[in-house]
Amino acid sequence: MTAPLLEVSGLRLAFAGLVALDDVSFEVRPGEIFAVIGPNGAGKTSIFNCLCGVYRPQAGRLSFDGRDLRSLRRHQRAAAGIARTFQNVELFPRLTVIENLMLGRHHLMRTGLIAAALYFGPARSEEVAHRARVEQIVDFLEIEAIRDHVVATLPYGKQKRVELGRALAMEPKLLLLDEPASGMNLEETEDIARFILDIKEELGIAQLLVDHDMGMVMDIADRVMVLDFGRKIAEGTPREIQRDPEVIRAYLGEVAMSPVAATSPVAGP
Repeated sequence: MTAPLLEVSGLRLAFAGLVALDDVSFEVRPGEIFAVIGPNGAGKTSIFNCLCGVYRPQAGRLSFDGRDLRSLRRHQRAAAGIARTFQNVELFPRLTVIENLMLGRHHLMRTGLIAAALYFGPARSEEVAHRARVEQIVDFLEIEAIRDHVVATLPYGKQKRVELGRALAMEPKLLLLDEPASGMNLEETEDIARFILDIKEELGIAQLLVDHDMGMVMDIADRVMVLDFGRKIAEGTPREIQRDPEVIRAYLGEVAMSPVAATSPVAGP
């Protein structure tokens, strides 16, 4: 079996006595979609913030691609191959779509400030190469029509897609998706689910997904972990999670657990 890309073991995070994560362990394998579900306050986004260095857990081991994440600063974690999107869009609203995507390439740029300012020689070649990669992402996410639009003028669903593009521009090995379908209508949810699957199938990027859209999660995830007040109560395939008695009791109820894929807005025929 392939070695895990991300290994989290015994993760504990508390704030003034409030335990956000209590001995949480899991792993994400290369190229898979691993989903984390649970109600608000279960600790899902806290996991992301621990991985990105926003929070410093009191205990636990975080290993990414064979490296100890706790020894890396935030920008070093991004350079190591971790990119994320946010539940609330965090783009630069006065910049264009292309300019926002180019910001995702910043940590990959090697030319110095003076050379970049003069736009000469290696700096020009590097700029051309990065722009070519950004154009590939534009095509991949089907946002050619808005490539030159100022982000603030775009509808919410398109902004979420641009934010996904900026994360992809970072060339990640692991993509952290925090509520990618939140606030979206049915068509937008179907689109984002399709892109998540395309990222897996065509780009081979591992994805750690948090979302409340249970139909989408159960349709596209390879494995699912369930949190309850910061504790892990179940982990398995979507089918196993759907049938887990503790998950049914704690979260979804008997009715909600009837074949999700059959009623999912992103289910296939």
